[in-house]
Formats: sequence, C-alpha cells, structure tokens
Amino acid sequence: MSELYWKPAHELAAMIRRRELKAAELMAATIARLEKVNPKVNAFVALRADHAMDEARAIDEKIGRREEVGPLAGLPFGVKDLEDAAGLPTTFGSKPFKNNIPAADSVQVSRLKAAGAIVLGKTNAPEFGYTAFTKNLLFGPTRNPWNLERTPGGSSGGSSAAISSGIVSLATGSDGGGSVRIPACYVGCFGIKSSNGRIPSEATLKMLQWNDTSVLGPLTRTVRDAATYLDAVVGYHPADPNSLPHPGISYAAMLDRLPKKLRIAFHPDFGAIVQTDVAREVAKAVDVFKGLGHEVTVIEDRVPDVGRDWQRLGGTQGYAMLQDMVEEHREDFGRGYLAGLEAAARITWKHYGAAYRHRQELNEWCQRIFERYDLLLTPTLPTEAFPAKGPMPREINGKPLRDPMDAVAFTFPFNMSGHPAASVRAGLTDAGLPAGLQIVAERYREDLVLQASYAYEQARPWNNKWPEI
Repeated sequence: MSELYWKPAHELAAMIRRRELKAAELMAATIARLEKVNPKVNAFVALRADHAMDEARAIDEKIGRREEVGPLAGLPFGVKDLEDAAGLPTTFGSKPFKNNIPAADSVQVSRLKAAGAIVLGKTNAPEFGYTAFTKNLLFGPTRNPWNLERTPGGSSGGSSAAISSGIVSLATGSDGGGSVRIPACYVGCFGIKSSNGRIPSEATLKMLQWNDTSVLGPLTRTVRDAATYLDAVVGYHPADPNSLPHPGISYAAMLDRLPKKLRIAFHPDFGAIVQTDVAREVAKAVDVFKGLGHEVTVIEDRVPDVGRDWQRLGGTQGYAMLQDMVEEHREDFGRGYLAGLEAAARITWKHYGAAYRHRQELNEWCQRIFERYDLLLTPTLPTEAFPAKGPMPREINGKPLRDPMDAVAFTFPFNMSGHPAASVRAGLTDAGLPAGLQIVAERYREDLVLQASYAYEQARPWNNKWPEI
C-alpha cells in the first residue's frame, strides 16, 4: 500500500467513492505508516486508531449501500493540539493542560467530520503555539522528515510533519504569525492562512478571543486538497461573532480560472536578510509567473515595522487567558512561554495605542500595494529549517539579525493586516531543504490566492518529491 502514502487527499477520496479503495484499507495503511515513521518525527502525540478504523468501516458500509457520503469521506486527518477533538486531550503543548479532554469538537473539526473525514489523532505544537519551531515539555520536539535534525516549523509543526512524512494527507493548522505558512515552507507542503473569520473559530478556555491576528487554515500536499478542505469548513457559525458568511463559491471548482495578465508585485526582502540559496529558489519561482504571461514588478517599498506590536497584542491575550494559572503552575510552564506571559503583564494602553497606530500604517501600506497590484509575492521565510530544538536563527549569511522577528519577516505582517496568504514550494536549498514562496492577495480573496498557487503548482509540481525517512 506504499503508493497510497503520497497520493493527494482529493484522489484518495475519489477512489473511495468509486469503490476502488476501501476506507478501511486506507486507514490500515495510514496506521501502519504512522507506526513506522512517527517514532522518528513525533508528529502525532495522541491517537484514536481503533475508533478511526471503526469509522472507516462504517463509511465502507454506507458506500456499499449506495448512501451519500461527504467529499472527504474516509480520509484520515490530524488535528493540531491547540484545537478540540472530542475525547482526545487538548493540551496546548502545556503541562498544566495534559488532562484537558474536551467533550465536543471545534467548529472546524466538526465540519471536516461532517464531510466524511476521520480524526486519527492530535498533532504536536509548541506551548500555546508561541514559537516558530515545535517543541514542548510534554511531548518533546517534532522533527522535519527532510532532515531529522531540523525543525518542521511551528506552530503547526506536528501537522506539517504528518503531511510531509506520508502519514496523512490532511491536517488542521492555525496561523497567528505564520504558524501555517512557516511549517508549510520548511517541509515543502501547501498551507494557506485565510482571512479573519473565513473559517470560524471559538472561545479558548472559555474566553472569547479578541486578538484578530490568529486564524485557522489547512496543511495539505496539494492546492486542490486545500481548496476542497476550505469548501468543507468555511461559512458563518454563531460560536464566532467575527465569522464570515459563506463565500457562495466552491474554491475547488474555481482553481483553474486564474485571470490572465495579472499585475504582480515581488518584494524580495522586506528590508531583512535572506539566505542566499533561499533567495535564488524564490527568484526561480517568481519567474514562473512571468512565464505564465503575468506582469511581475520588483518593488522595494519600505514595509512598516510591526514586529514588537504583534508580540504585544498576542502576549496580552495569552496573559489574560492564563493569568489565574501562572502562580499555581509556575513550575509547569516552559521558561520561554512563562517569560512572555510575565512580560505581557507590563503592557499598558499606551503600548496598545502605539500598536494600533503602527497597524494602521501597515494597513495603508497594504492598501497602496493592492491598489497597484493583484498579487504580492515574497519569500515565505528568509531561511531553511533550523535545528529541531531551536534556537531560531540569529544570523543569516553570516550577518547578525537586527531584530529576532526578522527570522519570520514575511509572515506576521499579514496576520496584522488580515490578508490571505499561502506558501508554495519554491525549490530546495543547497542542503536539500525546502524553500517557500508566499502568495498574498487582497482581503477575502482566498480564491485568487488558491488560483495563483494552483497555476504555479501545475507549472512546477512538487507532489512527486518527498523525503525518504
């Protein structure tokens, strides 16, 4: 069954519906693959394998009776351990929550299940998703299948490792500063950060989230898989007061309708340092759009610096959510995360005012960009994957970073601005590790991001090359 490991989700689902493949056969192959590679990558940290197999058999029985099944019927998927799946612990990668077992699914998980997908288990994440690499005191580090000494990124690193090691073809992610795009870039899969409200979220630990920089999104092997995933999960839900109405379209049905002769801006560095071979591969990826007949313009516009503001907004929400637990569980929180919580306690409304003024500067910058261009291209990240246990890069090309946020210079601005953005594989570095190209469009234009990503993928396929573990 090894040929199943790398098949895209949409192909597997079609095979199951056509009765060419039983859902139980796929689940058995998935569990066998997990048992073989998960000890090496540490992608999954909690499993429901027996229940998943029972659900797969039930789908086969439905198909045998010619009953309707959903578009994702029979597909095993992983759920990031910052999100609820009923009966499995949601630990947030944090020791104080190791026994936190929710009674209900998140909105996103429940919609994926309604479309026929089957929860296999939970995927690893850093504590409350606070770093760009995946390591915590509960489960240890997750490793990159391309090189087990490197990170698959974070915070959706368990999900990206599960995709790129051939365990599952779908996994949930969330992105508060790049946490879908960073791991997609470092493992060479596809990930899209949606606009705020496109996929409904809900309260965390019984607190409604006010910080609108964090959104949900998929990690998949192909663009069509992500479009099919989005078709299953978008649309208003009363649990999320910011959730958007259904867009009224099928993203999967519109993939091949990219408009001709788009105006595309390419910003190569945002004023940050980019690893030389990463910059080389990204430039090759940008040239694909020229070859497709689009007008590509290199821009060097100064990008407003909102790195410290992003940290303050996210940190204060985390502190508000966990302040009552900090003293009681001080020894159980990771040192880095605890330090961030305590720093957030010193943030004042003066800092908030400055953050939102800087955010307005970024909004005006984006407005000017998308008045002139249909798409913006950047590197997804300035480096290849760094060591699995960290730390994040402190220098690039032998030059020290002016600011630690420069290690993720291209992702967090679009969490602050709210624009949809995706990462596609740009190529491989000299060390044989993936580099990523980021594709950004105007707010709520997930359709255009997906269409551009799909056109690029058709011109330069990546799904035929994955690492051997």
